[in-house]
This record gives sequence, structure tokens and C-alpha cells, in this order.
Amino acid sequence: MRIISLNVNGVKAAAERGLFDWLRTQDADVICLQDIRVTAPELEQDPYWIDGYWQYCFEAEVASQGGVAIYTRTAPKAIIMGLGFESADRYGRFMQADFDKVSIGSLLLPSGRDGDADLNQKFKFMEDFASYLNKQRRKRREFIYCGSLYVAHLKLDVKNWRDCQHEPGFMAPERAWMDEIYGNMGYVDAVREVTRESELYSWWPNSEQAENLNLGLRFDYQFLTPGLRRFVKQAKIPRNARFSQHAPVIVDYDWTLTI
Repeated sequence: MRIISLNVNGVKAAAERGLFDWLRTQDADVICLQDIRVTAPELEQDPYWIDGYWQYCFEAEVASQGGVAIYTRTAPKAIIMGLGFESADRYGRFMQADFDKVSIGSLLLPSGRDGDADLNQKFKFMEDFASYLNKQRRKRREFIYCGSLYVAHLKLDVKNWRDCQHEPGFMAPERAWMDEIYGNMGYVDAVREVTRESELYSWWPNSEQAENLNLGLRFDYQFLTPGLRRFVKQAKIPRNARFSQHAPVIVDYDWTLTI
């Protein structure tokens, strides 16, 4: 099973840059998109439709302010939209596809980079989502969460970590939140399960210097319940596949989706 996750920063602009032509060549079983910025009916039209996939979308109340989507070759048993709290559901920040033994979610956190109000909203979301993740661990199924957390966890995940320690995305409370997810809760970072490669980033500031010097951060993840750890085969974040400020996170699992 191959899962591709990508924050598109608006699916219309990403499509114009060739996203869907690229996706059709990637042999993905599941595609999770974040920050789509369109309505569900819009996403059902060309060029966003991909033959051979079931397609689902959870749009933001104001479509231009977020939204997530899931494409899957295997029809899910159920689709769950939202997390049940306002900071998530108003902006279409989460949806989940349930299969026989595993659920796959597409997730979009607030970036926290657009002023104090956005950062406060991010911290509130993180608190609520941590409670949600803790409850999910009690369920008798496996979970894979795909998307933009807008947090770089380790120094290894940031080019200039010393300069970023007081900036949203690498602040101590954000990193402690991820420590809790990977520590006490037991979730697994799929990419770091198979590689300790440095300079493996998924987001870059919108500047020529950042691109040229690879001044990136790893903001995008696939993380999973520990029962799936041994099924992670390989993972990559191809910097040359750029359709937004983010690069796709591609993980191959020794797993077959069933319903």
C-alpha cells in the first residue's frame, strides 16, 4: 500500500502546476490532500478527478480557508468528517476513511504563522487533538494520520534550528506536544522509522534564498499506531515534486487495504 500526503495550498493552483498529472503516475493506493480551498462539488470536476479512485472531501465553511480530501482505490467502509470541535470542523481540518482493520485520516493543523490569533488557535487545536489521539489508542484498530502539523519535531528536521527556536513551527511547546504523541501515546513517525536522513524537509519559506539554500523544515507527516510499525517499508519526501510550498510525503506499507 502506498499513501501520498500533500498540503496543496489550494488545489486549483497545484493543479495548474501539474499535480494531478503527477499523481496519475505515482501508483498510490490512498492520496490525502490538505488545504484544498474548494468545495466538494468543485473537487468532483476535471482536472481534480482521478479515474479509478473513490474521492471524498470535507470542505471548510468558507471554502477558501482550508479543507481536506481523500482519494482511495479501495472503497472505504465509512467516512468520518470532522473531529467534533470548532477549531477543526469550521475549517475542514480532518476527515477519516475507515477500512477493515485500519483507518486513514487527512489532517490540517493551523500554521500558527499568521499572528497571535492564529498561534493561539493552533495551540487550542493541539490540545483538543491530543485528547482525541489519546482516545483513539483505546480502540481495537490501527490508524494512519497524514498531513500538515506545521511543527518540526527534531533538530534534524530543521535546517537552521537555532534561528527557529522562537518561531511558530519549532517552539518548545510545539515540540513537547509531539514528544507526547510519539512518547506516552506511542504513535510512530513513519519517515523516521525507516530513515535518519538529514535535510529531509517538506516545507520552505516562500523565498528564492530559502529554495536555493534548502532552508526547510519537516512540517508534514504520516504517523501511525505502533501496531503498524513493522509494516513501514520505505518513505521519501521528494523535493523535486513541488506543487505548493510543501513537498509530498510518500510512504509504502507492506499492507493491503480490505473492506
